[in-house]
Amino acid sequence: MTHAGEEAAVVRTASSGGNERPEPAEHDRPGMRPWRFVVAFGAVSMLVDFVYEGARSITGPLLASLGASAVTVGIVTGVGEGAALALRLVSGPLADRTRRFWAWTIGGYALTIVTVPFLGLTGVLWVAGVLVVAERVGKAVRSPAKDTLLSHATAVTGRGRGFAVHEAMDQIGALLGPLTVAAILALTGGGYAPALGVLALPGVAALALLVWLRGRVPDPAGYERHEAPDPAPDALSGRLPRVFWIYAAFTGVTLLGYATFGVLSYHVVQRNLVPAAAIPVVYAAAMGVDALAALATGWAYDRLGPRVLAVLPVLAAAVPLLAFTDTTSLVVAGALLWGAAMGVQESTLRAAVADLVPPARRATAYGLFAAVMGGATVVGGILAGALYSYSIPTLIIVTVAVQVVAVALLVATRR
Repeated sequence: MTHAGEEAAVVRTASSGGNERPEPAEHDRPGMRPWRFVVAFGAVSMLVDFVYEGARSITGPLLASLGASAVTVGIVTGVGEGAALALRLVSGPLADRTRRFWAWTIGGYALTIVTVPFLGLTGVLWVAGVLVVAERVGKAVRSPAKDTLLSHATAVTGRGRGFAVHEAMDQIGALLGPLTVAAILALTGGGYAPALGVLALPGVAALALLVWLRGRVPDPAGYERHEAPDPAPDALSGRLPRVFWIYAAFTGVTLLGYATFGVLSYHVVQRNLVPAAAIPVVYAAAMGVDALAALATGWAYDRLGPRVLAVLPVLAAAVPLLAFTDTTSLVVAGALLWGAAMGVQESTLRAAVADLVPPARRATAYGLFAAVMGGATVVGGILAGALYSYSIPTLIIVTVAVQVVAVALLVATRR
C-alpha cells in the first residue's frame, strides 16, 4: 500500500468516528508470523554485530599498526561515531519520504559488511580510516529504517518484548565477534587480515537472510494495519507529537548523567582494582547483563507501560555510587549495573518511540531520537570525565541531581 493509500485509510477511519478498525485485505497480510519476523530480524542483527563489533574491538591497534598516532585514532573513531549519529537526521526523514525501508536497511547493512573485511587487507592508513568511517555510515543509513520495520511487527508481539528479544540477540553477536577475532589473532600471531577476513562469513549469511526476509515480508506495515489503534491528529498533520519531544528530552537528560564504560575502566586501572587483562571480561559480563535487562524491562514495559522506564534513572544514579569506590566487588557490581542500564537504553527506550509516533513519521523520529541519544552520550562522557578528575563526590552528586530531573520529565511524558 502506498503512503497516500495509508493516509486515505486513516482518513476513512477517522471519518467513521474512529471506533472501528479498517479490515485489511487478505493480500496485505504478511507472509510470516510476527514473532518469526522479530526473531529472523534479530538473527540478522546478531550476525552483523558479529561483524562490526569484532572489527571495532581491534580498530585502535589496527590503525596504530599502520602508523596512526593516538590523536589520529581519536579523530578517525570520533568522526565515525559522529557520522553514525548525525547522518540519521538525514536518513530517517528520507526513509519516511521514499517509504523504501527495505532498501535503506539492506543498503546500510551491505555497506558495513563490505567494508570490514577490507580493513584487514589495506596497508594504507588513510584507506583504513575511510573504511572505519564508512562502516559507521552504514549504521546511520540503516538504523531508522530498520527500527521502523521492526516496530510494525512489535505492534503484535508487544513493543517491549519484541525490541527486547532483538536486543538480546544483538548482544550475542556483540560477544561472539570480539571473542572470535581475539582467538584468530592468537592463532595467527597477530594477523589482522585473517582475523577480519573471517568476519565476511557471518556478513554474507546476514545479507542472504535479509534478502530472504524481505521476500517473505515485503511490507511489514501489514502487521500494524491489523493492530492499528485509532489515529492520532498528528498522524494526519505529519508533525511529531509533542509527547515525543518530551520523551526525547527525558532520554537526553538521563544520558547526560550516565558515565561511560571508558571512565569506569579508567578508574579501575588507576586504582589497580582489577588487572587490565580482566577488564574485557568485566565488559563481557556487563554485556550479558545488558541482554538480561533488555528482556526483563521489555516484558515489564508491555505489562506496566512507560512507568517501567523509571528504572533507568535509578540505575544511572546507582552506577557511580558503586563503580567509583575502592572496593573491587562494588566496582564490578557498578559495571554490571552499567550494563543493565545499557540494556534498557537499547531496547525499551526504542520500543516506546514506536508507541508515541505514528508510522508515517516513525523513521524520522528514530533518526532524531538516535541523534539525541548520541549527542547526550558524548556530552555525558565528557562531563563524567571532567567531574571525575575534579572530585568523585561531586560526580556522584551531579549524577543524582541530573537523574532527578530525568524522572520529572518522565512523569511529564506520562501525563
